[in-house]
Amino acid sequence: MSLKVFVSSLFLSFALLSSGSLQAEPIKTEKAVLGAGCFWCVEAIFQEVSGVIAVVSGFAGGTVANPTYEQVCTEKTGHAEVVEIEFDPQKISYEKLLEVFWKTHDITDGRGVAPDFGPSYRPIILYANEAQKATAFKSKQEIQKTVKKPIGAEIVPLKVFYPAEDYHQDYVKNNPNQPYVKAVSIPKLKKLGFSPPK
Repeated sequence: MSLKVFVSSLFLSFALLSSGSLQAEPIKTEKAVLGAGCFWCVEAIFQEVSGVIAVVSGFAGGTVANPTYEQVCTEKTGHAEVVEIEFDPQKISYEKLLEVFWKTHDITDGRGVAPDFGPSYRPIILYANEAQKATAFKSKQEIQKTVKKPIGAEIVPLKVFYPAEDYHQDYVKNNPNQPYVKAVSIPKLKKLGFSPPK
């Protein structure tokens, strides 16, 4: 190998290192879709959980494609208000997320989550694969041992998640003085040991 070729190869290797082409692979995240009443509250809670990367408010579990908030509120689409949680499985497991989920509401009431009742506010776990399905049912069985009444949350396969309108995203953070947020969302955060937004 000539000196010129050697120097060129050395320069190319240095360039690849400098450009980050040989950097470690990005974090492989997973997603969970859960509903426990008003998605404003649920979103705010899971945004505070360590290992969670992003939370998006939306709808799932219904029959209408691309539903609007107004349509879901009619209780005719079959959808529930839910959140899609992107998380780092190296920092928090799906099982641990479900442990938080059970703490966010009255687990024996399937009508909704106080003060919001109706099908769109029903507690629901929507699993994305067989592993999540098995974990969800096992988690429900374990939590059932702690209460006498039947657990209210349903466990169903996730067909599609629809993000809600932009103004619903980060709602508690963006609207800390809104009456519902002050009366319902912030007390729930405090009850779970999280600091409310300022």
